[in-house]
Amino acid sequence: MQVLVIGDFHIPSRASMIPEPIMNVISNKKFDLVLCTGDLVDEKVLDMLGRFGPVKWVVGNMDYINGPKSVKVKLGDFDIGVYHGTGIYPRGDPKQLYSIAKRLNVDVLIHGHTHALSIQIFGEVLLLNPGSATGVWGGGPASLKPSFMILEVRNNELVVNGYELVGAELKRVTKKYTKTSIGIKEI
Repeated sequence: MQVLVIGDFHIPSRASMIPEPIMNVISNKKFDLVLCTGDLVDEKVLDMLGRFGPVKWVVGNMDYINGPKSVKVKLGDFDIGVYHGTGIYPRGDPKQLYSIAKRLNVDVLIHGHTHALSIQIFGEVLLLNPGSATGVWGGGPASLKPSFMILEVRNNELVVNGYELVGAELKRVTKKYTKTSIGIKEI
């Protein structure tokens, strides 16, 4: 199963579109699922995401449309939650995100709001942030590099591919995880 993880677009208020190198990768695939961390700004972004696969999304602090604040899905052996990150100070604080993961009862929490690509284990929970698909500025120390993730799920194995646009080059980092009786472990 392949899952596109993407968010923090801020289209059209801060960006006009997703950069072409990213579109070249994601538009050539049909994903089993698209998980979006919010801050679409324009609801038309949801229509665009729907071309890549079925979409589950959450409302970001810059979205003025009705939608869920969190969603939960089961992929393989993993319970995965999606939450924008509004109200977490400092932004992306792993301790607070861990608390949200525990409240949602998930193994993996996908979040946004920081505009910076991040992959980390905190306690027994995997915290994933796809960053900003457009690389726009945010209210904190964002990377300003457009980024997204593609997850590959096979039963109790999760492969995380994080992509970040550096200049004209799309760089990828890949990490593999498994679910054990005591939580998520890197393999």
